[in-house]
Amino acid sequence: MANLYKKDAPFQVYVSFKKYLDVLEHIRYNDRLEYRANYAESLIEKTRNFQELKDGFQDFSLLEKYEDIIKLLLADLFPTGLTNNEIKAAGIPLFNITFNFTERFKKILKDAGQDFEIELRNIDDDEFYVFCCCLILQSYFKRDIKSLMPFYYDIPNHQGIMKHYKITVNSDFTEIFPTEEAKIPSEEVIDMLLENLDDYSLWKKYFPSKSWIMKGFSIISLVDCTTEVALSDLKSSMIQIDPENLSPDENLVEIFKSYFDVPQLSFGLMLYNKKDQRLEKLPIYENVFTNHILDFWINTFDEETRKITFDSLNHNPKPIVISNVDNLDYHVKSIPSFRILKSNGISSFMVIPIMKDNELLAIMEFTSPIQNSFNGLKLKRMEFFSDMILFSLNRFSFEKNYQIEAIIQREYTTIHDSVVWKFRSEAERYFNASLTKKIYTLKEISFKTLTPLFGFSDIRSSSEKRYNLMLEDLNLQIDCLHGIFSLITSESEKYILALDIFENELNNEIKADSEQRFQRLLRDEIHPFLQAKLEIKSSSEVKAKIKDYFIQVFPQSDLFYGNRKSLDDSITLLNRKIADMLDESQIQAQQIFPHYYERFKSDGVEHNLYTGQNIAPDLHYHSKVVHKLRYWQLKTMCNVEREFQNFKKDLPIALEIASLIFVYNEKIDIRFRMDEKRFDVDGAYNSYYEIIKKRLDKAHVKDSTERITCPGKITIVYFGMENQKEYLEYINKLQKKGVLKNDTEFLRVEDLQGITGLLALRISIAND
Repeated sequence: MANLYKKDAPFQVYVSFKKYLDVLEHIRYNDRLEYRANYAESLIEKTRNFQELKDGFQDFSLLEKYEDIIKLLLADLFPTGLTNNEIKAAGIPLFNITFNFTERFKKILKDAGQDFEIELRNIDDDEFYVFCCCLILQSYFKRDIKSLMPFYYDIPNHQGIMKHYKITVNSDFTEIFPTEEAKIPSEEVIDMLLENLDDYSLWKKYFPSKSWIMKGFSIISLVDCTTEVALSDLKSSMIQIDPENLSPDENLVEIFKSYFDVPQLSFGLMLYNKKDQRLEKLPIYENVFTNHILDFWINTFDEETRKITFDSLNHNPKPIVISNVDNLDYHVKSIPSFRILKSNGISSFMVIPIMKDNELLAIMEFTSPIQNSFNGLKLKRMEFFSDMILFSLNRFSFEKNYQIEAIIQREYTTIHDSVVWKFRSEAERYFNASLTKKIYTLKEISFKTLTPLFGFSDIRSSSEKRYNLMLEDLNLQIDCLHGIFSLITSESEKYILALDIFENELNNEIKADSEQRFQRLLRDEIHPFLQAKLEIKSSSEVKAKIKDYFIQVFPQSDLFYGNRKSLDDSITLLNRKIADMLDESQIQAQQIFPHYYERFKSDGVEHNLYTGQNIAPDLHYHSKVVHKLRYWQLKTMCNVEREFQNFKKDLPIALEIASLIFVYNEKIDIRFRMDEKRFDVDGAYNSYYEIIKKRLDKAHVKDSTERITCPGKITIVYFGMENQKEYLEYINKLQKKGVLKNDTEFLRVEDLQGITGLLALRISIAND
């Protein structure tokens, strides 16, 4: 008999035989078979002087005191002829109250040892409490809850192998009812609870501790499902790889022991490196796998022997099963591999090749010091989860690559393909160190002496458009509200006055917080007032207007957003189109020479290119690379402008873009900034380049109020006549191709703060 379960529960537990005695009473007076009626009457008479059995008791020592009478009382439920076969007892399994065991159940508990305490598998305190509450819903409230979790007992046998037993419970003789302190939840509350199974405090609120009574007993039957549970655990341990922590299941060998019913078992697995024709250990399993036989193949066989062995396995991947190594032929015992078996105490083993697409992927070994531990029947069991092993190995390979990419993403950012090699190399060092629990500090990623290229396509006057459309949205919202309040004037004078004040403020003397104060008025007063009108008796016209109003309200802000949404959608479509064109064109540009490329979307798209020998150390870099990339950039920007003219008419809001290229001859360094997760120019001298970039979009023509950028034109900003000559050649090529017009302007850029001497070329884009 087990002790009362120590977990908190909504029940007070009483062991009682009342419901079973009621059944006997029914048999006594209603059964047509006289011997059954007499037998029932005899049992009732024997228990008449033991009122506790009927009333119920919490002193569980009485189960031992009344052991004989209980056994006699339950004889029909526990036939003597089945006692050595059935695993059965009476009790209340949730609370580990068990008694009246069959002989087989007693033997199982005896083999487990005196110190073993039987308890439910894998259920924590909170899950247990909610499960008990669900029993109340099922029994007392008659809720049809069929998804209750199965329960298992894990009990070791005399060899120490963990056996798994599924519990089935017959609760015909148990009843559940509330105490005076119990809360009786409504149907709505029950629905809410069932939608929040993980909110344990909520369940305890409606089902306080010990506020219900569980009274009676259950019939507990156990079914040995060790093989099924072990197989499930094997699959889980192989499938459930945590991307954040590629660590092995330390219980894997114990699971194999249960699955193969071998008390002393070791397991090994190694991957086959096809390129080097060698077996390789899995770093994460170094402390779990033994690899006795597989280690021998690595360390003892010469390269030629290994090659022949693996070629043979590829053509004939038949498993090797040896039940008893002592029964091997004499000539086999004389070879080195036999000695490695004896030195490691191996008396029985299996070696199993794992194939994928008719190629060797890995090899497993199972070894045991106990003779006849493995045989053909044990090998047959491998078929049930061989696909899972293959899946797991593929998953490990995938997760390794995933983790390396994740390290790059986490520690760096989304890195362009041209420089990912450097990040990947560093991330792989980090990954390999983490597998062996070593500390490794990621090194700084930088590239020296690069030539930069910069350009942008800026959406002209987007801020002004957004401001004007905001006014249109808010005025439209105020007009709609006036229309509604005009129909319910008796209750809405204060709202009409507030709206008039905001309307005047928006259109005459708007303040920094006008929009925010309008939001508060809507959220705190007007919208609750309108919602109330929908829930009470109002005219159909009022309700229709209110519903139409709320359709136009953007839920996140409580404001009308239609016009601004059209602008945002237009900007999004435009940015996506420009970015897609740049990305697609980049595929060709990378063929010129690998270079780092990045782009940013805001009100328009800007892009940066950095090229130099350090980006691709294995390739030959020369000065013509920069000229080719500069021509590619100009041609691409022209194509963007021409394409924009074709699709701008489809935008919800009319927009214009102005494009610019900045030419810079000095070499710069870029360094990956860990805090910002992006590359940036490195050093004070190189920051001069960034300062110029940031000031160009609003720059004017010298001695003029005219911006250097202009819709429908490309502006090229540069220092010195050498760049001017270079770009005039590119412009001439594109003019001959009909991409640019013959209207080149030579401009001087106004002096910017700390920046003088900038020149510009500006040319119109030719229409298709």
